[in-house]
Amino acid sequence: MAKQVVTRTYTASIRNQSRVSDDLDSLGFAASKLWNVGRWTISCVWDEIDYIPEHDELTAYLKSHERYDDLHSQSSQRVLQELAEAFHGWYGKRRNGDTRANPPGYRKHGDEHPRSTVTFKAAGFKLDTQYNRVRLSKGSNLKEYWSDFILCEYQIRPDVDLSTVENVQQVRAVWTGDEWELHFVCKVEIEVSESPGEKTVGVDLGINNFAALAYEDGHSELYPLNCLKQDDYYFSKRISQCNDSDSEQATRLNQKKSRRRTHYFHTLSKHIVQRCVEEGVGTIVVGDLSGIREDEENGEAKNWGKNGNLDLHSWAFDRFTDLLEYKAEMEGITVEQVSERDTSKSCSCCGRERKANRVERGLYVCDECGTVANADVNGAENIRQKVSPSPATDGGDRSNGWLAQPSVYLFDLESGCFAPREQATS
Repeated sequence: MAKQVVTRTYTASIRNQSRVSDDLDSLGFAASKLWNVGRWTISCVWDEIDYIPEHDELTAYLKSHERYDDLHSQSSQRVLQELAEAFHGWYGKRRNGDTRANPPGYRKHGDEHPRSTVTFKAAGFKLDTQYNRVRLSKGSNLKEYWSDFILCEYQIRPDVDLSTVENVQQVRAVWTGDEWELHFVCKVEIEVSESPGEKTVGVDLGINNFAALAYEDGHSELYPLNCLKQDDYYFSKRISQCNDSDSEQATRLNQKKSRRRTHYFHTLSKHIVQRCVEEGVGTIVVGDLSGIREDEENGEAKNWGKNGNLDLHSWAFDRFTDLLEYKAEMEGITVEQVSERDTSKSCSCCGRERKANRVERGLYVCDECGTVANADVNGAENIRQKVSPSPATDGGDRSNGWLAQPSVYLFDLESGCFAPREQATS
């Protein structure tokens, strides 16, 4: 077994909840107030010059605001960073044609401010692992007499010892709806398995098939996106029937939709990694989609059509790739990202590049060598070959029938896992 340093988040309960809850409430309310001040500021800038400030610009502008000093400076910076990221995420949806997307709202429940998560970075907390205590800094406005900090006594699960981790990078105070809890973000040295083999697999992420896999030894798999599209349709319809998009009912529906998507991504990434272990794969090659929303020539947002734009924005490829890397590293598997440029237009058997070869969304026919392939599998094989060329492209003789006949795995809603099409129960 090899050792590797990774990031982990551990949840801990607060044993002295009754003594610290009022102070934590004040910080949680302060974070919401600062968010709202930042939200108003960005709105004013947007209305005036159609520009969304970056988080460092927003921080520089609001440093002198009285609400900024309610929290430790690093905690205030984190609130404004999350706000700026949320606004840029909304603007990305808007550019891609999602007319249903709304900008981040104000954090208010009626006339009250809710308890927002408060993040403490290195200078904002002091950890005492001997007595299981952590000291959380207050902002200057909330310090009273000698009480410059909140001393929380925590209880973490028995198998976690914070004194042995590489370092604790952040502490987050999170309101669960009933009480406060602590999240410790740590660098941890873990044991990982030896690589299961030296083979490679290419992964093409898409809109209709969320993932297409092409293995080095000549077989392929498809993972259709049907269940997520069904969820999008179902929850969008339910939310549209709510009286207010910010109502408690709409919030619960959005949260449930988010939980289901998260479960899908976790399950799919776990399933793919397990398949790689079974197949002796040591390297997963994934297409780098960071620039997929921009036109290569002018940097403007691509127009994929009304439905295409909506699908593309909800296409959480970056989130999925993070999960895939996280799970793969535990099994000793490396994840490499390569450019997807021309992988959908090129023949994976002879290298002929012609856009017209993709005769329709799911079919690729090469006019040079006669290869008939599933278009997504052809793209996945081209991605894989950027790391490990196949015998076919090196002049060898390899059957290409597997390109046109991939195995199909469907997400089974009853069991919550993936199964081959003929075995899926729903």
